Amino acid sequence: MPQLTTPHVRYRASFLEAVEENVAEGEFFGDTLKRELDVYGGTWHEPDGFARYVAAIREEELEEGRRPEGFVPAGWYWYVDGDSYLGRIQIRHRLTPSLLEVGGHIGYGVRPSARRRGHATAMLRDVLPYARALGLDRVLVTCDTTNVGSRKVIEAVGGQFEDERDGKLRYWVSTDRIHRGC
Repeated sequence: MPQLTTPHVRYRASFLEAVEENVAEGEFFGDTLKRELDVYGGTWHEPDGFARYVAAIREEELEEGRRPEGFVPAGWYWYVDGDSYLGRIQIRHRLTPSLLEVGGHIGYGVRPSARRRGHATAMLRDVLPYARALGLDRVLVTCDTTNVGSRKVIEAVGGQFEDERDGKLRYWVSTDRIHRGC
C-alpha cells in the first residue's frame, strides 16, 4: 500500500527511473529537478552520491540547515509503494511574499508512469497532519490555471479557492480537515 516516507537511499533505483521519466516528459517539479540535476545529477548513480543528495534534502527541513539561497525550511516526503518511488511532496514551513503569491506551502509531483491513480490526492491528504504538526492550521496550495488535474486534486482534499494570481490558482486547505471527515 502506498505511503509517505522521508527520503531514503533504499529508493535510489526507482527514484532514478522516475527522474528519467520526468526529464523525458520535460517536467521538472517547477525548477526543483533542474536544480537537483545540476547539483547532484552527476553523482546520483553512485550510492555515495545519492546518499549525499538524500542527506542534503533532509537537511533543508532544519531551520539552521543548508538550502538554496532564499528558500525557507521545507520537509520532503516521498510517496512509495514497497521499494517503488511514486512521487514526492514538500511542505514549506512558512511563506515568503513570493510563496504567498504563487508558490504556496505545498508542492507535489507524481512520476509520469504512476499518474491518474489517485496518488497525488492521497499524498496531499496524507501530508496534512505533518503540516498541522508544524503549527499550520491551513496551507496554501497553488497550481497553474491550465493544470486541471492538480486543481481537481486540491479540490478533492477540501481546498477552498481564493483567487487567481499571475497564472496560478490559489487554494487554502485546512490541515484538520482529515479529522472532520472531509
